[in-house]
Amino acid sequence: MTEVERPAVQSLQEMVRALNLTGHVGFDSLPDQLVNKSVSQGFCFNILCVGETGIGKSTMMDTLFNTNFDSTPSTHDLPGVKLKAHTYELREKNVLLKLTLVDSVGFGDQINKDDSWKPIVDYIDAQFDSYLHEELKIKRMLHTYHDTRVHACLYFIAPTGHSLKALDLVTMKKLDTKVNIIPVIAKADTITKTELQKFKTKLMSELISNGVHIYQFPTDDETVSATNAAMNQHLPFAVVGSNDEVKIGNKMVKARQYPWGTVQVENENHCDFVKLREMLIRTNMEDLREVTHSKHYELYRRHKLEEMGFSDSESKSLSETYEEKRHEHVAMLQKKEDEMRQMFVIRVKEKEAELKEAEKELHNRFDALKRQHQEEKRKLDDSKKRLEDEMNLFAQQKTQVQAHTSTMGKKKK
Repeated sequence: MTEVERPAVQSLQEMVRALNLTGHVGFDSLPDQLVNKSVSQGFCFNILCVGETGIGKSTMMDTLFNTNFDSTPSTHDLPGVKLKAHTYELREKNVLLKLTLVDSVGFGDQINKDDSWKPIVDYIDAQFDSYLHEELKIKRMLHTYHDTRVHACLYFIAPTGHSLKALDLVTMKKLDTKVNIIPVIAKADTITKTELQKFKTKLMSELISNGVHIYQFPTDDETVSATNAAMNQHLPFAVVGSNDEVKIGNKMVKARQYPWGTVQVENENHCDFVKLREMLIRTNMEDLREVTHSKHYELYRRHKLEEMGFSDSESKSLSETYEEKRHEHVAMLQKKEDEMRQMFVIRVKEKEAELKEAEKELHNRFDALKRQHQEEKRKLDDSKKRLEDEMNLFAQQKTQVQAHTSTMGKKKK
């Protein structure tokens, strides 16, 4: 905004007057209208699960949403990392949720793990690009568009009890500017509570020291600020998932049965599953959607538009920027066309030179063959003449011998 425009805006704000209503008008029903409209349209939420094969990603999703999703066990011999997305429609009371679960199949299974993060980043960018493409269309259908942008990334960490693997640090560092990362310690029932607490502290220390930014539950809303602030201290969540139900007392609960006892999934003394569900679904789902749109997508959109030549500079209008980029594009195409034409001329000249050289070589070979033929013909003629002379000489000698023989015969008589 220029210095000339600022006073104009300030003066316009100063001209706004606050008035008291003398009676009921009805626009206080706007929040209800917004709620009704949102409920009728339904909501979408997309979760990306990143973690090693067999760490319990599918089981955790089943447990989180209290259902059984379509999932097939993955092998450990895949040549690379693949992202598999499945979309489901869930209905709870009168609220429709279109849920997309994305699994990183084969993550961490390769011997060379240098580029294991790349397919994940490419997938997230592809969803951003798809949304941007829809947003830039002349006829936009954003109200019916299926938004596949990733709203939350549950990063499953193996319960080693020691420290983060290099692959986990690199991957989270690559993802933290593109998605809301919520780290969780999977299969937390495999280590003791004391080891688990030390492991949590070490993980957070490593994330901070390496500059990895994970999602922090918002504390600006007074209704949930205290809860979210307390939950931020429990990150990363140590979770346990299970599809099995065990009878505890008089009710059936999701749990894992061991020879030494039972681990109840929804018992906060056993794991942080309830905390994860509360924070992810019941309290901060809308904030995750909002942060994805206003922060991560906005950053991607800004970089993409800057690459296209657009900027926030008010000295140029949109049409001027478009014309400038169009002229640059036309000039670039003209330059490429000239380069291709020059390359074509060079290639033609090179081909002509090759053909002339081949023609010259062919003429030389023809002359050599012609000389060889003439030489061979001369030799044949010489041999023929020599043979004829020998035949004539032989005939003469034969005649002489015959004459001499006949003379000797007559003398004997």
